[in-house]
Amino acid sequence: MRHNCAGRRLGRTSSHRLAMMRNLVTSLIEHERLETTSAKAKELRLEADKMITLAKKGDLHARRQALAFIRDKDVVHKLFEEIKNRYLDRNGGYTKISKLRYRRGDAAPISVIELVGRMDEDGAAAIFGGQILFREFFFSAAGFGQQNGTQTIFLLEQDAGFFFV
Repeated sequence: MRHNCAGRRLGRTSSHRLAMMRNLVTSLIEHERLETTSAKAKELRLEADKMITLAKKGDLHARRQALAFIRDKDVVHKLFEEIKNRYLDRNGGYTKISKLRYRRGDAAPISVIELVGRMDEDGAAAIFGGQILFREFFFSAAGFGQQNGTQTIFLLEQDAGFFFV
C-alpha cells in the first residue's frame, strides 16, 4: 500500500526528478507559460507556488532559498521584483493548468501551466486564468474604408479563436 507517499515519481530517479523540477520551475517563471505533460504540470504547480510564496516574503533568507532551487539569477530577480507584486493580495493559486491535447506517439495528456494574471507577449492584454479579458489594437484604418485615423478593435477569446467585436 502507498500510504503517506506523497508526490509523483514520474518514472525518474530522485536526483533526475529534482533536476527536472528545478528546470521546469526556472522555465515557468522565465516565460510565465509552459507546455508539458499533465502529471509534470501538477507537480510543477506545487514547486512554483512555493517559489512565489518565498518571493512574497521578500527577505534575504527567502531570496537565498529561491536561489538554491532556481537555476538562474535573472529569473530570481524577475520573481522577486516583478512577479511578486502581482500576487501580494492573493493567497495561493498562482498557477492555472489547462488540458491541451494528447501527445502523438504515446498518447500522454499534454497541459499548459501558466501564471495567473500574466501579460501576453506584446504586453497588450492581461491574461487571467487563461482567458484574454481585453485587448485593444490601434492601427491605420485605411484598409477599412477610411483615409485617416485609427480604429479600435477589441478581441475576445472564444473556443475557436479570436473574433472582432
